[in-house]
Amino acid sequence: MNQEKMIELEKTINSNYNNIAGMIVLKNGKTLYENYFNEYTATNTIHVASVTKSIFSALIGIAIDNGYIKSIDQKVLDFFPDYTIKRGEKTIQSVTIKNMLTMTAPYKCKSEPYEKFFASDNWIKAALDLLGGKGQIGEFRYSPIVGTHILSGILVKATEQSVLEFATENLFSPLGINVGHNVVLHNKEEHFAFLKDKNVSGWVVDPQGINPASWGLTLTPMDMVKIGQLYLDGGIWKDKQIVSAQWIDESTKENSRWGKLSYGYLWWIIDDKEHIYAALGDGGNVIYVNTKKKMVVSIASLFMPDAKDRIELIKEYIEPMFENCV
Repeated sequence: MNQEKMIELEKTINSNYNNIAGMIVLKNGKTLYENYFNEYTATNTIHVASVTKSIFSALIGIAIDNGYIKSIDQKVLDFFPDYTIKRGEKTIQSVTIKNMLTMTAPYKCKSEPYEKFFASDNWIKAALDLLGGKGQIGEFRYSPIVGTHILSGILVKATEQSVLEFATENLFSPLGINVGHNVVLHNKEEHFAFLKDKNVSGWVVDPQGINPASWGLTLTPMDMVKIGQLYLDGGIWKDKQIVSAQWIDESTKENSRWGKLSYGYLWWIIDDKEHIYAALGDGGNVIYVNTKKKMVVSIASLFMPDAKDRIELIKEYIEPMFENCV
């Protein structure tokens, strides 16, 4: 490794990406780089924001592999038979799990009403109440928090386990990831404190004890890079099939599109031809997988609005630096 390039990389991180807490680069399953910043260490977890979505995608795949969910073409309302559809509302009845995974479900709101949603005593019902409307099924409509929570309800209904229990048993424990416990946030102040806490750990729950599909999960950079390596290796970890290769192939190719951006099943597709994809979270949290170069990069970052694009950092600095390493 060129020491001058290493110094240049870390100078760039400290000046332009100074909210990074930790970064790991793997190639061919070997650790080529691991470093921590802002007084973080390898054992510190961080809230990975929307990276949670991509990990939740794996849980849906596992639930399908194990027969808890028949297929992604099942209707969302099949899992909520007690939900009362509003008079004249038809669109919601046609929304499928695939629409939720590909962000192609319509909603009755122009932007998600976060405060109203978080203040409600039933987040699943609040999300279902917003699903449907006059929008077209099949058009990309990104749901950062509210709509995606419906997937959490589906997983709980299908498996009859909590999200964390199912994840621990079928994904986290096999990979040696310890999430540990549920986190209850009682008010706005606790919510923002959770986002900024240097000792944060666990997975947030809603008033019914359901872990969100879209946020609230804390991981270390090593936990994150393990997820990336699992996907790079076709769902196999230590000779055991954790997620089916078919699910990984389907969920990491373009299934919907938002302008120039491509989307799979809760994964962002960076380059469909080269098969590069990423889990992206607010503040600059990333699990990046380049299948052609057999490279995985994880970046954990502190909460920061409008953080600089990490994909640019990876493509301009990290990939060129490590692509010729064995």
